[in-house]
Amino acid sequence: MAITHDDAHDSLRQVQVAILAKAPIPGLAKTRLIPVLGPRGAARLQRRLTRAAVQTARDADVGPVTLWCMPDAGHRFFKALQSATNVRCLVQSSGDLGDRMHTAFRLLCAQGPLLLIGTDCPVLRPAHLRKAARALIDGDDAVFYPAEDGGYVLVGLRQPQAALFTDMTWGTATVMSDTRARARALDLRLCEFEALWDVDVPDDLARLDAVGTEAAA
Repeated sequence: MAITHDDAHDSLRQVQVAILAKAPIPGLAKTRLIPVLGPRGAARLQRRLTRAAVQTARDADVGPVTLWCMPDAGHRFFKALQSATNVRCLVQSSGDLGDRMHTAFRLLCAQGPLLLIGTDCPVLRPAHLRKAARALIDGDDAVFYPAEDGGYVLVGLRQPQAALFTDMTWGTATVMSDTRARARALDLRLCEFEALWDVDVPDDLARLDAVGTEAAA
């Protein structure tokens, strides 16, 4: 029996999207940009990037979208965003970044494959999410969009894989290469797409202005 376009699109709706986001609190959000933007300017940028990430996830039109909030989901920004978008807000777990990512996979993968992103990549578009979702539906165990700085801006898994996140030295140029080696050691079927860039340090701000995204508006 032939698979129709509608059937293919419906299959993507099995793939959930989780977004990790810090509250736009001055002094907490985008701290490496505070020397340039100041605490309030960095918080404003965090709001814009978070809104853009949520919009991207919703526009991808795959499965349910959840926003994992830090330090909690009670900030008025998160409440307003949930009210405006109907995206469910959850609280990030304790622990380091790896612990928090693994918790999302552990809790959500029972309902289907999961894509996990942050809020720092304004060039991550709905088409990127759909490609990653398709890779998981087609049988890949893990999918990544690497970051140009050596990390990654998206990870997708069919099942939780704690070994990909435990005792990782986050924020270094070897995160993606170390993760790739761990995935191979686990004998996972791995799919990698092109590297994208994210907004972490002051030099990234000029690049953000140049792309003219919603996040820079």
